[in-house]
Amino acid sequence: MFEAIEEFRKRLTAGEVLIGSGLSFTDAQVSDALAESVDFFWIDLEHSAMSPEAMRGHLLAARSRRTAVVVRVPSSDTAFIKPVVDAGAPGIVVPQVKSVEEVRQVVADCRYPPVGQRGFGPSVPSEYGRRGGPDYVARANASLFVSVMIETVEAVEVIEEITRIPGLDSIVMGPHDLSGSLGVLGEVEHPTVLKAQERAIAAARSAGIFVGSGLPADVDFACLQAERGIQWLQIGGDCGYMVNYADDMVANVRSRLAG
Repeated sequence: MFEAIEEFRKRLTAGEVLIGSGLSFTDAQVSDALAESVDFFWIDLEHSAMSPEAMRGHLLAARSRRTAVVVRVPSSDTAFIKPVVDAGAPGIVVPQVKSVEEVRQVVADCRYPPVGQRGFGPSVPSEYGRRGGPDYVARANASLFVSVMIETVEAVEVIEEITRIPGLDSIVMGPHDLSGSLGVLGEVEHPTVLKAQERAIAAARSAGIFVGSGLPADVDFACLQAERGIQWLQIGGDCGYMVNYADDMVANVRSRLAG
């Protein structure tokens, strides 16, 4: 159950830059088809109308392909986190966090006692109850990849404290929303945004945790983020790939025919 996310963690520790795709379509054949192209999937429950059944389909497809998965939940509420991890999500991304206390609660919701306060009901992760004993609990606590998005001014202001919370594996930069929180919406290369991001990356490095980033399907920006110290990059996603390819193909055909 945890092999793919454990390998994901090992590769990050070894210094690799990992590239993933966002998933917003509900058909699990999308993740099955893309698995050969990427290092991980980022299932988006924040901005897509994906049902629990569709999410579980993607998790099962990724598991069969031995591909790491993180699920971005809609918010930090326990009610959003609990069913996602119990459905077998090996990694969690929590958006829009604003305080140290909020992140501590996120970590607690993802770790079983005595480390945290996760309720016990892990149907899929425990192989439907077949492996739900102490060994499962220890491995789940060690393996579940817990990350929070740094995309608010409030989070940046306490980033040094956030990154040192025990049990937090990674922060994830959200450049677009961070730019909005800083009053320059869409200006992801604005000096104020870059300064905030540099502070966050430095804090994560000092604390010994990983740094990810959510991104559009922009190769140049992705490479810039990697050069700045981002270790795992969600670069666009299924819908964007389809639209961008279709637009480019149609424009190229029309251009050649007109020429």
